[in-house]
Amino acid sequence: MSDNETKKAASSWLNVAVDYGPLVVFLGVYRWSAPDKVSAAGELGAIINGTGAFMVAAVIALLVSKWRLGKVSPMLWFSTALIVGFGSLTIFFGDPTFVQIKPTIIYATFGAVLLAGYVAGRAMLKILLEAAFEGLSDEGWLKLSRNWGVFFLVLAGLNEVLRAQMDFEGWLWAKLWVFLPLTFLFTFSQIPMLLKHGLSFEDRDEPLKDEPPTGG
Repeated sequence: MSDNETKKAASSWLNVAVDYGPLVVFLGVYRWSAPDKVSAAGELGAIINGTGAFMVAAVIALLVSKWRLGKVSPMLWFSTALIVGFGSLTIFFGDPTFVQIKPTIIYATFGAVLLAGYVAGRAMLKILLEAAFEGLSDEGWLKLSRNWGVFFLVLAGLNEVLRAQMDFEGWLWAKLWVFLPLTFLFTFSQIPMLLKHGLSFEDRDEPLKDEPPTGG
C-alpha cells in the first residue's frame, strides 16, 4: 500500500471515529454509571452522566477533525451544536427525551436542506461537506445530494420508531448497531452511481472519507 493510500485509509477511519466516537463514549459512561438494581433515580443519573460525557466527547471530536483533517464541515458544526444544546436541556430538566429527539432534528434538517437544494438545482451536499470528489460531475453531485436527503429522512423516521419502541439503553445500542451498518451500506451503495458520473476509480473510497455525520 502506497503512502497516499495509507493516508486515505487513515482519514476514512478517522472520519468514522469523529462521527461515532462520542456515541461510544455515551454508551460506555451510561453503562458504567447504570445501577445494579432497577432504580428510576439511578437510571436518570446514568443518563445524565452519559449525556455530559457525550457533549464533551463531541466537542473533542470536532477539535480532532479540525486538527487531523484540517477542516470542520458545516454539517459537523451543526450536529455538535445540537448535541451540546439538547444535551444541556437533558441535564437541566432531567429528561432524556431531549437527547433522543436530537438525532431526529439533525436528520430531518439535513434531509430537508439537501432535497430543497436538489429541487433548486443546487448540490447542497458539496457545500455542506466542503468536499470535492475528483472528476464527479454536477449531475453526480445533485443525485448524491438527493439520495442522502432521502436517506436522512429515513433515518429521522427510524429514530422516532426506535425511540418509541425501545428503552433508553436499547435505543443507544441501536444507534451503534443499526444506524452505523445502515450508513456504511448506503455509502457503499452510492459508489456505482458516482463512478458512472465521473468519480475517479482510484478515489472510490472517498465517499466513505467524506460521508455526512450520522452518529450524533
